[in-house]
Amino acid sequence: MRSAIVAATAFFSLAVAGQPVLAAEAPYVDDRSTAEAVVRSLYSAIGRQEFARAWGYFGDTKPAKDFDTFVKGYDGTDKVEVQTGAVSEDGAAGSIYYNVPVAIRATDKDGKETVFAGCYTLRQVNASIQEPPFTPIFIDKGALKPATADFEEAVPESCGDGPPPPKKDSALEQAKKVFAATYADQCDKETPEGKPVGEPETYTLLYKDANAAADEPEREMRLFRFFCSMAAYNESAVYYIFDDVSGVRQLQFASPELDIRYENNNSEGKVESINIIGFQTDDQLVNSGYDDATKTISSMNKWRGVGDASSAGTYLFRNGNFSLVQYDVDASYDGEINPQTVLDYNTPP
Repeated sequence: MRSAIVAATAFFSLAVAGQPVLAAEAPYVDDRSTAEAVVRSLYSAIGRQEFARAWGYFGDTKPAKDFDTFVKGYDGTDKVEVQTGAVSEDGAAGSIYYNVPVAIRATDKDGKETVFAGCYTLRQVNASIQEPPFTPIFIDKGALKPATADFEEAVPESCGDGPPPPKKDSALEQAKKVFAATYADQCDKETPEGKPVGEPETYTLLYKDANAAADEPEREMRLFRFFCSMAAYNESAVYYIFDDVSGVRQLQFASPELDIRYENNNSEGKVESINIIGFQTDDQLVNSGYDDATKTISSMNKWRGVGDASSAGTYLFRNGNFSLVQYDVDASYDGEINPQTVLDYNTPP
């Protein structure tokens, strides 16, 4: 019995529900409406060093032999991240028991990370049959063991009779992490629709390599389009692709460097010539989108709001990558939309 209490103590000293919690930034949460909410409330209390409140979320079986031991159990913990799986519930003798699969990554004050995985159980006594004092949902028991899997893969498939959690889209999660690491401080915080930035449009592309044999199966590539920023009349986006060989990588888009000559050197006047003098790459595309029917990403950068001057590129998916195949430029600020093609690999020689 003592070993079970010690295991539960290790578990409860680390667990948190739903998202990373930093001790110095934990919000005040006191919610017993669901099993997950109770655990979230527990670690709100711990993060705020309100240990008496934290102690109160447990039932008769406490997480340590006494309150002082419970408090000392958090001396070395700096931060904790958690992932939970599908919750199951069982009814028995006037109570409902909730079984929650969990994986935890704990970081101590020296920066060492440890992953644990296991299950914990919360109990809800039928409110209609209780007498004062009322007992809300409480933490009943739990056990964690060190996990050999990475944190992202360590959540048990189920606890009790619960259903397995839905499979995670690992490619999507990787792309979101890379985008956040690179552009979190550069891009807007919300899309024009008011949604948080960081949830991309996703596409699946099937193809064969140019030298693939006729009987070889098709390969699969994922495309992710992340909104980045919105200005007065231009919207920028960042793109990533994923395949089973290279993993996630950001798309860089070729664009020609232009030498534009105007009559009398007046940029508001007649265009005399447009010449390509080199190429560069862009990590973002303006006013862009992917068309699955043509397997192309197109962009159109307005040089001013009315759109009478602009540049536009077309990038074709072939052989597992996107290539610039057409570039159009409307360099005249004349109030009319009249672009000319300065690069064309769509038309055969």
